[in-house]
Order: sequence, then structure tokens, then C-alpha cells
Amino acid sequence: MTGPTSALLRRKPIDDVEEDRGGGLTKTLGLWQLTAIGIGGIIGAGIFSLAGVVANGEAGPGVVISFLVAGVASAAAAFSYAEFAGLIPKAGSAYTYGYVVLGEFAAWFIGWDLLLEYTAIVGVVAIGISGYLGELLSYLGVSLPTWMLGAPGTEPDGVAPGSYVVDLFAVLLCLLIAFVLTRGMRSAARFETSLVYLKVAVVLLVIGVGVFHINTENYNPFLPFGIGGALAGAATVFFAVFGYDAMSTAAEESKDSQRHMPRAILYSLAISMVLYVLACLVLTGMVNYRDINTDAPFTGAFNSVGLPLLGAIIAAGAILGILTVLFTFLMGAARVGYAMSRDGLLPQWFARTDDVHHQPARITWVLGIVAALFAGFLPIEEVADLTNIGILLAFIVVCVAVIVLRYRRPDLPRSFRLPWMPVVPAVGIVFSIWLIALLEPITWLRFLAWFALGLVIYVFYSRHRSRLAQR
Repeated sequence: MTGPTSALLRRKPIDDVEEDRGGGLTKTLGLWQLTAIGIGGIIGAGIFSLAGVVANGEAGPGVVISFLVAGVASAAAAFSYAEFAGLIPKAGSAYTYGYVVLGEFAAWFIGWDLLLEYTAIVGVVAIGISGYLGELLSYLGVSLPTWMLGAPGTEPDGVAPGSYVVDLFAVLLCLLIAFVLTRGMRSAARFETSLVYLKVAVVLLVIGVGVFHINTENYNPFLPFGIGGALAGAATVFFAVFGYDAMSTAAEESKDSQRHMPRAILYSLAISMVLYVLACLVLTGMVNYRDINTDAPFTGAFNSVGLPLLGAIIAAGAILGILTVLFTFLMGAARVGYAMSRDGLLPQWFARTDDVHHQPARITWVLGIVAALFAGFLPIEEVADLTNIGILLAFIVVCVAVIVLRYRRPDLPRSFRLPWMPVVPAVGIVFSIWLIALLEPITWLRFLAWFALGLVIYVFYSRHRSRLAQR
């Protein structure tokens, strides 16, 4: 079969998912480093920022239900990712899986999608850190110039409209993480793992101390916006229950990816969900949902019960801990871009690794700068919704692909086989479609504009330049 249709459907042979011609990526990551990167990607602005935003405006104490619903959808997809990660231990994650199973156009679609979504997530998280920095500096008596405190149009009550110009701290954070990632995966992973331990310690501190300041009257009503509010909140907090997918883009840098990657995916999600549920119960028990400080929820909660010093410690821990999310997703975006460039779907200039650190520094810096622009000039809610639609579409692609490949190639050696096939991936598909339907129409319009741009690039460049086309 030849022609445009065959070009769209041509698949990369699973035995031909080869190493990078430009030097390859160094295998340095073990099981617990991978798990730490997964936890680092999952626990971040979702717990330190979005939990308070959703509780205050959409779900009340029912934000716990929002997290559980989103967690079910995420778990179904996590099993699908785990099977693929043990089968195809190469950079690119959902992009590479799609290329092997569904064909080149599906791979392009999901790769182009993930470039935007992962990069936007870095921007969202940087914005979340900025709110905690403001709280911490206020406690220390330091005042920053108003113009650098947030994106235009995000001024809170009491601040004159037009006062904000850029979220400068968020911009600098994005560029800092890009720099760290280009210094080599071994040193970057050590940096990431240390911060993950610190972040988990902060969450445990929140839970361990906060539980003694819960006022059960704050749980009544538990669903002030109805069950619909809690379910709508699930579409927003879904942003907080993935991250393992970005971690799976580093499969090529794992010492024993086929054994370690599936376990790291499931371990990281399970640990993170337990911490999420407990932290949300503490937050909405300490403070009435109407009074939650949406910029820095936990710091505000401890301030409200007369523990400002602890609130400042949590703010400092949140700032350092949330850096791990920036690390995981910028790494994921760079690995997806690297894999697409290596396959010829983007210019191979991006796939060149530097001679000293063996990292794809070019694509890392480009995406770091784009993330900085998101962080500096867009509101957190708009960017968070934009990230959700793309990740949900990636989950759909992976869940469909794992079903197709199981029946097309049942003979392939799989180090992990997801249970209850095809029920589990089907649950992931249904939940993802349902959560997408809850997103605002403007989110769809922005995504379609990005997709249209990608379609033009694919038709006029990638379709003819891909390595499969050259063959």
C-alpha cells in the first residue's frame, strides 16, 4: 500500500525501536530514583495549590472525591503505561507507544500534544510556587515590587487592575530547571531525589500536625456545590494525579527499564494518592472551604490556627518540593521532543546530545523558555485546563494502543501484564473521555489551534522527512 493513507498509518516495527544515532542517553536511573521522579511529578502544585483552588470554588470538602475520581481514571491508564514501559523501554513514552501500535500520524498527534501539555505543566507549577514564595517573604517582612508578582489580569482584590506585569519568579524557575537538566541525568536525578524526600516530609508534617487542628464542623456541608461540583473538580485536579507518564519518557535512561519502570509507575501513583487524600481531609478540616487561601492553602490554614512559623516552614518546603514537578515534566517534554526529532518528525538538530553530559540540551532550552513564557504571562487556571485536555488524550491513545497490541501481538514478552484486559484500559478510556467533556469550550479552542498548527507542520515537513519515509 502506498500514498498519503499509508504514510499516515505506517508503523515503526517494535524490533526497530533503536538507540539514538546522535550518541544515546546514559543509563543511570534505578528503581527508587525512577519512583522518586514519578512522585516528584505527581505531588506538587496539585496538592500545594490546586487542592485549595478546587475546594474553594468547585467542590468544598468534596475535593477528596474529586481526587479519588481522577485517581481511578489515572490508575487505569497507569496500568496501561506500565505494560508498555516494560515492553518498549525507549524515550518518548506515549509518543513511542503510539508510533509502534497505531501509526505515524497518531504518534505525531500525541507527540505534538505532549510537547504543549508537559511544557504548560511546567508553567502551571512555577506559578504555584510563586504564590508560596509571596507568603514566605511576607512572613519574613520582605515586600516585592507589585509588577513582578503575577501574570497580567490576575490581580487579587485590593490590588489595582493592571498592576501585575509578569510573574518574574516563575519565569526564573523555569530557566533554572532547564539549566539543571542540561547538566547530566545522574546529577539531576540526585537533585530531584533529595527534593522529593523533602517534599514528602513536608506533606507528612502537614498531615501529622494538621490532624490535631481539624474542626469537623468544616466538613458540613461536605458537598456544598453538589456531587456535580466534586465531579467537575475532578477534571481540574486530574492535573495532580499524573506524572508517572512523564517519568516513563526516561525509560531509555533506566538501568533495567523492563523490570523497574512498571513498578516505579505503580509505586509512585499509589504513594501519591494516599498522601493526597489525607492532605485534602486535613486542609478542609482545618479551614472552612470558603476561607481557604487559594494562593497558598496550607500556609494560610496553619496561619489561621495560630501557627505562622509552621506555615512559613511549609511554604519553604512547598517551594523546594514543587521544583520536582518542574524537573519531571520539563524532562518529559524534552524526551518527547528528542524522540520525535530522532525519528525525523521534527528537525534532527533538536536530537543532538552534547558531548559532555549526553543530554538533549537544545530541545531542553527551547522548551524551558516556552514554559517561562507560559508561567510569566498566563493565569494558573487557564494553563491547568490546557494541560488536562492533552494528557487525557494521551491516556486514551495509550489505553487503546495497549488493547490493540495485546491482541495483535500476544506473543511479545511482557515483563508486566495489566490485569483484567480489556476492562482496565477501557475504564481509562471512558473516564478520560468523560473528564474531557467537563472542560471549558475555550480549552478546546486553544487545543484545536495548537493541533491545527501541528497538522500544517506534519503535512508539509514531517510526513516527508520522517525516518520511515526516508526508507
